[in-house]
Amino acid sequence: MEKFTKINAIVAPLDRENVDTDQIIPKQFLKRIERTGFGEFAFFDWRYLEDGAPNPDFILNQNKYKNAEILVSGRNFGSGSSREHAPWALKEMGFSVIIAPSFADIFKNNCMQNGLLPVILDQQYVELIMARSIRNNSYKLTVDLENQTIVDEQDLNVKFNIDPFRKNSLLKGLDDVGITLTMSNDIDQFENKRIARW
Repeated sequence: MEKFTKINAIVAPLDRENVDTDQIIPKQFLKRIERTGFGEFAFFDWRYLEDGAPNPDFILNQNKYKNAEILVSGRNFGSGSSREHAPWALKEMGFSVIIAPSFADIFKNNCMQNGLLPVILDQQYVELIMARSIRNNSYKLTVDLENQTIVDEQDLNVKFNIDPFRKNSLLKGLDDVGITLTMSNDIDQFENKRIARW
């Protein structure tokens, strides 16, 4: 997992609430166990027409969002079934940060296990970011994980909360397995002491 510290990137808006994991990555594309190969299928039913052509009415297909790394969306993002493929697809689509008023708990945890930062902001800030990203070309935010701030080039400067353990994991680029491996010496010592008693 790559370290996440700070990014300055274009914002793409997805003005929908209750975006569930089946909408993020439909079930017919879950046959792979690798973490790659899902980006082209993200938001498949919205992103493409029946003939496979890009849907011109789907906002993320607009050229100005082509290089976006920050996605802003509505409440309860990532609801539905638990599938780690959802953050895999979003990462491969190019996103590093998802901003929303709320997230489904399992999805939120899956994001942080895969180097994708989910940021909860009050509705007023989400609406402001959404409006600016729609109104302006190449609207950018700077997301600073270390200082837990989000700023733009206008007047937005807002703090966000994150669990300290998860923050540290993202800053170091470690998922739960990686964290466990950093403690391998302590684990070995514990096991050796436990075995020695018998």
